[in-house]
Amino acid sequence: MTLFRGRFEHVIDSKGRVSVPARFREVLQRHYGSEELVLTLYDSCVVAFPLEEWRQWEERMKDLPLLRRETKKFFRYFFSGAIDSRVDDHGRLLIPASLRLQAHLQKEVLIVGMMRGFEIWDKGLWEEEMARCRETFDEISETVAEWMGF
Repeated sequence: MTLFRGRFEHVIDSKGRVSVPARFREVLQRHYGSEELVLTLYDSCVVAFPLEEWRQWEERMKDLPLLRRETKKFFRYFFSGAIDSRVDDHGRLLIPASLRLQAHLQKEVLIVGMMRGFEIWDKGLWEEEMARCRETFDEISETVAEWMGF
C-alpha cells in the first residue's frame, strides 16, 4: 500500500486553493481511484482524508456511546466541520474559509503526509508544533515502540 508521506511547502491563493503535491495526487488515484476528500479541523490544522478512509472512520465511530459527554464533544469538533471536497483538474484543493480561519491558514502552508491522509498547517504553527515534538520525541518514540511490540 502506498501511503501519504513527506512534507511540502505551498501557498494558498486568494480564492483559498492550494496545490496538492503530485505525489499525494498519485496516491489518491492509484490507491483510492478517486481524488475525493473529506476535510475537517483537528489539532490546529486541516486534515484531509480520502473518502474511503473517512468512511472507515465513520464506520468505526458510529457505535460510540452518544450519551457520553466525550463522544459528543469529539463528534461536535471533528465531524460537524467535515466538508466534502475534491482535487480539481489543476491539482488544487479548495479549503473553505471556515476551515482556513479556524486553522489560522494564511498564505504559506505545509502539506504533511500522515500515512492514511494528510494535514495542512500554517507554516508558523507547524514550526511551533515541531519544536514541541522535538522536546518530547524520545518519550514519544518509546511509547510508539511499545504499542508496536518492540
